Amino acid sequence: MKKCRKLQPGQPGTKKLVARYGEDLLCVRYRYDPEGKRRLKTVELIVEETPWQPAAGKIPLAQIMRIWLPYDELELQRQVEAVCGKWNPQQKVWELPYREVLELGLTDYIME
Repeated sequence: MKKCRKLQPGQPGTKKLVARYGEDLLCVRYRYDPEGKRRLKTVELIVEETPWQPAAGKIPLAQIMRIWLPYDELELQRQVEAVCGKWNPQQKVWELPYREVLELGLTDYIME
C-alpha cells in the first residue's frame, strides 16, 4: 500500500472530517492500494491531552542552554556568572551547560 497524500485540516478533501472531528483532527491521509484497486482515507486524531515534560536525563548535561533571568534577580545572575555562564547581549539571555542549570535549580528559566 502506498501513502500518497497528507492533508492538513481545512484543505480540500478534509472539510467533512473537520466538521465531524473538529479540533481533534490532526491530519487526513489518502492511501492507495494498487493491488486491491482501492483508495483509503485515514485520519489522525487527538484522543487525550495531558501535561508532559521531557525527562531531565534526556538532555545531554553538556548541552548549552539559554536561560532568561529577571533583571532584578542579581543574586541568580551572580551565581550563573560564578559557574562561567556567559551573557548573550544580542538575545538578552544567559548561556550555560545544562548540568549547571540543574545544579542551580534554574530549569524554570530555560528558554525554548
